[in-house]
Amino acid sequence: MSASEKPGTSTQFVRTDVVADPVHAATVRREFSDWLGQYFALDATKTSDVVLAVNEAMANAVEFAYVTLARPGTMNVQADYDGTAATLTVTVTDEGAWRTTDAAMRQRKRGRGIPLMHALADRATVDSSQTGTRVCLEWTHVATPIRTCDEARA
Repeated sequence: MSASEKPGTSTQFVRTDVVADPVHAATVRREFSDWLGQYFALDATKTSDVVLAVNEAMANAVEFAYVTLARPGTMNVQADYDGTAATLTVTVTDEGAWRTTDAAMRQRKRGRGIPLMHALADRATVDSSQTGTRVCLEWTHVATPIRTCDEARA
């Protein structure tokens, strides 16, 4: 797992090659939540919405992307804040296979993750191909970061 942050008006959270399993996803969720709290002045509801939407994207990668493999693959989580546009964008990617489901076979208690992401984010897109899935979540009108990565290091 690697991490990097870009200084200046752009603040970034990056976790690459994270093992797509529940333990690693929980660690990234906690780190991401801490990062949000450290760099942004979001109220508790908005913070919960952002963390829950990102968690749902990671949960889909954990549960479905590598279901046909003997062991989990990896996922990447990247959050970018554009201070000029006051926009926070979080992207979760995997290199697994998209799971198609038969609507008649789907359990009534399942299948709410993608609609939940759409409801929680200002914009949500899910793109899948033979090379994996990319979930992009975007929130606009996000308050200016509390401090930039440069200021945090000082």
